[in-house]
Amino acid sequence: MRHNATLLGVGLALLWSVAVFAQGAPNQPAQGAANPAYVPPAWDTYTPNIPGVVTGGTRVELITDQLNGTEGPVALPDGTLLFTQGGARQLTRIDKNGKLSTFLENIQSGGLGFDPKGRLIANDNTPGKQGIYIVYPKGAEKTLVDQKTPGFMQSNDIVVDKKGGVYFTQPEQANVGYINPDGKMKIVAENVTRPNGITMSPDEKILYVNDSRGEYIVAYDVQPDGSVTNRRNFAKYHQINTSAAGGDVGPGRRYKVTSCADGMAVDKEGRVYNAGCNGIQVYSAQGNHLGTIPTARQIQNLAFAGPDKKTLYLVGRSAAWKIETLTQGYTGRAK
Repeated sequence: MRHNATLLGVGLALLWSVAVFAQGAPNQPAQGAANPAYVPPAWDTYTPNIPGVVTGGTRVELITDQLNGTEGPVALPDGTLLFTQGGARQLTRIDKNGKLSTFLENIQSGGLGFDPKGRLIANDNTPGKQGIYIVYPKGAEKTLVDQKTPGFMQSNDIVVDKKGGVYFTQPEQANVGYINPDGKMKIVAENVTRPNGITMSPDEKILYVNDSRGEYIVAYDVQPDGSVTNRRNFAKYHQINTSAAGGDVGPGRRYKVTSCADGMAVDKEGRVYNAGCNGIQVYSAQGNHLGTIPTARQIQNLAFAGPDKKTLYLVGRSAAWKIETLTQGYTGRAK
């Protein structure tokens, strides 16, 4: 009798695990197309085994689902996480215990980074204020580019290199810009269908650009002056859909496919992490797909943080999660 009860208990536990894992699958854009306002419930999911990255069954732990828009996570020098609540127009800090506090107000940013002097650089997409700025510390505020700057219209995401230069994506213009450490801006890459997230390899020799309406992560070789050459397809996205919640993908529409590709991150081994349609897609430094971590909601952006930078934080659709990893995020940049 006890043996039968044990088997029943194990069976129920397995069914529960499968149910939770399945519930953790992100909403598909095709579903969202019928009801773009639909946001699935936020809860924990569990990782597959990705050697060197995460042990199978590691919890994707929900921190909170009570946020007001989410974007632009980056590690602060003390290991805590900073991100944007766009709807609240503020930058929010999450400490190691999951406690939230306001870091900076009156900003609606999609990308954050620190320059070599420890100054916080952010893009601001507040209507009428679109630009890229130094926003912290107090007294160091400065405009780097804004809509009066030739070639700049708006930016989706940024990455700050070790020299203090800033790469940024312009989705509507289908290009990538660069602000060199002296403050001069130039367009360095064009004809990316819809550039979104952006990051660099640990040695900063490669620039990676997410194409949210394309089939591939695009890579470039970085030159000493910040320009880029040798455009190539780095990796094909693990999942590509033929419809999107925004209604701009499908027969007769603006785009043929969506990769849902949004934010990006890299670890110390040069692996690339992409927020895609079906969760966090992990690729080797050679562009091989290593595995995908399912998430309860479609993730907008991600970053390594924590005292040892071994916690991967995810933000998306007004919620935040964290994953304890086997690897370490790259420590030579904030992100």
